[in-house]
Amino acid sequence: MQTSLFTYGFRPFFLGAGLAALLLVPAWAASFTLGWPLATAWPPMWWHAHEMLFGFVCAAIAGFLLTSVPSWTGQKGFAGRPLVAMTALWLLGRVLIGSSASWPFVLVAAVDLAFLPALGALIGWPLVRERNRNTPLLLVLFLLWSCNAVFHVGLWRDDPALARHALLAGVNLALILVTVIGGRITPSFTATALRQRSVDATVRSRRAMTPVVVGLMVAVAAIDLVRPGSALAGAVALAAAATQAARLAQWQGHRTLRDPIVWILHAAYAWLPIGLALKSLALLAGVAAAAFWLHALTIGALATMILGVMTRVSLGHTGRTLKLHRLTVLAYLLLSASVLVRVFGAAGSWLGYTTVIAASAALWTAAFAAFLWVYAPILLAPRVTGRSS
Repeated sequence: MQTSLFTYGFRPFFLGAGLAALLLVPAWAASFTLGWPLATAWPPMWWHAHEMLFGFVCAAIAGFLLTSVPSWTGQKGFAGRPLVAMTALWLLGRVLIGSSASWPFVLVAAVDLAFLPALGALIGWPLVRERNRNTPLLLVLFLLWSCNAVFHVGLWRDDPALARHALLAGVNLALILVTVIGGRITPSFTATALRQRSVDATVRSRRAMTPVVVGLMVAVAAIDLVRPGSALAGAVALAAAATQAARLAQWQGHRTLRDPIVWILHAAYAWLPIGLALKSLALLAGVAAAAFWLHALTIGALATMILGVMTRVSLGHTGRTLKLHRLTVLAYLLLSASVLVRVFGAAGSWLGYTTVIAASAALWTAAFAAFLWVYAPILLAPRVTGRSS
């Protein structure tokens, strides 16, 4: 059967993101809980954190941008050789990092650092040419690349603090993307779903609130650069949590419980105010139960939003109806359980930390196995209408 994998940007990168999620987390969990050796020369913690951000998350970002930019600019979609080359570059980076004990450090870093500039070059010209309002996303890609570059410098110098700060900065940039893009699509898709069900409810999205919310998320990122872990960082996180919660409250999420493809976006966005509030509790009051606030933001907000967007985009752009397979809904529930266990599982005495890691990883892995079971055939198959997509 002829594959349609390289006919549109979301196809290879959503598949790659799913495979990365399926393989990276259990490998890390086995290393942490069982002491299984990894083929990378990097410290296992830094390998795990880097690959989740610059492997998994950046693959999903690439798939989204390579799909959205043609829609935003009215240009032909990215396909064929350029898409093959981009996919190969991303995959080569994962392989080299995963086996970095066998390769020169400079080679591994150079290949890994080539991906985001290549992505920016591919999508940049149509954005700039059309003077599209989304052109500032190129700056976000550059800043993400800068975080990755600083991370590699931290590894080279054996400077854990520098590497950790670079990763936190990268996570904050990804959270800004969730704030901007999630803040557009969540109320829009919710309003559409409620209209289709003839639900009499107004989904508000006050424009005046958007710059305030985004500005506070930028402030969170900036303060984490200069004073991470400080009381000031906790105070700004609290302000951001309050405004994010107020923004989310406008979107009628409680009315979407019959529409999993919509409520998953609300669930993902809800982890932004939750994670930021936990961060403030940890930094301002030293609350032990809030210690894993970072995973509320990474698994909760980032990974859940990614899963929600990938499942929706993959159906819509292959000509399928937005009707979810039962395994997809199960994937949503498993991932939601994974973040709850990871963030709160160690708060009481009923679960040890190693058990929390193993249980959360098992739930995560099952979620993305369910995703791939349903969506790998969709991503590989032609559009149902017969058009290229």
